[in-house]
Amino acid sequence: MSDWNSDQEVDEIVEEEVDIIVEEIQNNYIHPEIPPAPIIRRVHINRDREEGHARQRRDATGRLGLSALQKCTSAIRIMAYGFSTDAVDEYLRLAETTTHKCLLHFVEGVINLFGDEYLRRPTTEDLQRLMNIGEHRGFPGMVGSIDCMHWEWKNCLTSWKRQYSRGSGKPSIVLEAVASQDLWIWHVFFRPPGSLNDINVLDRSPVFDDILEGRAPRVTYVVNGRQYKIAYYLTDGIYPKWATFIQSITLPRGRKARLFAQWQEGCRKDVERKIGKIMRASIILHIMIVEDKRHDYNFYYPTEFHHGEGSGSSHVDLSYSTDMPTNLHNMMDIRNEVHDTKMHDLLEKDLIEHIWQKFGATTQ
Repeated sequence: MSDWNSDQEVDEIVEEEVDIIVEEIQNNYIHPEIPPAPIIRRVHINRDREEGHARQRRDATGRLGLSALQKCTSAIRIMAYGFSTDAVDEYLRLAETTTHKCLLHFVEGVINLFGDEYLRRPTTEDLQRLMNIGEHRGFPGMVGSIDCMHWEWKNCLTSWKRQYSRGSGKPSIVLEAVASQDLWIWHVFFRPPGSLNDINVLDRSPVFDDILEGRAPRVTYVVNGRQYKIAYYLTDGIYPKWATFIQSITLPRGRKARLFAQWQEGCRKDVERKIGKIMRASIILHIMIVEDKRHDYNFYYPTEFHHGEGSGSSHVDLSYSTDMPTNLHNMMDIRNEVHDTKMHDLLEKDLIEHIWQKFGATTQ
């Protein structure tokens, strides 16, 4: 009798334990325990999204994948040397498709993170520095050299070939840029088809938007005893004779004209020394290097001029507000000043005299 009682007790205990286990399983199934989410700041989330492609990850087997150094190195080598995407497969152990993705992510990251800072319009301090350098080189009021260059589009679509070609030439895309002597590029316009010339590109370019809308700082400078209020660029002969462009003299007559042409063409070579997304990112990286190395070397002695002061005649009005609202009447008045051919002829004559007075004695 006692054996039966003990067997029955054991069965009851086992049934109880089974019921408890079943209840726990049902509870966990109906009300699963959700682990608390890690607290991550929003700024870190955004940064991870932008830089996620460059982070090193593990694959399904736990093996580490490509490092950020490999990916960035492949993108920079392709941009610097013009390699094809399969040229770094042995050196960096990257496949062609992976290299192409690394390049696209790299240039997008450079544009998103550094584009606003390094592709900015010149500030008042930048403009004063450019005008000081221009005056030291014999061109008061000069803020850089402007030019257009054609970049061949090797894989242009067949249906677009005639639009991007000039005559029987190869398809190309036009790049308009403004550069200073230290190769600081502060204006880039890279989109127009290669069938356009410099004049057509200028009509589409935003290079004068700040001036026309009244958002550009005011400047004043003196050439040959006469005061001017609009800065200008050095250009080649195809550009129109506006108050904002100074060209060389095609057939100079006399020593003054020859000397002016010599100095104008020498200063204009600045933009010709360095001129999609890859092109934009390349220019941003170039500007980063120029601004980083600018204080390591000097084209002139620092005592020759200082920012915003000195004995020069070129000055930027720091008190002028560039946030003033614009209207059509003001824009038309400024446009007429920019396109003034009489002012161009007058400025050219004064610059010829100024160059002769500044450098003529050393050439005799």
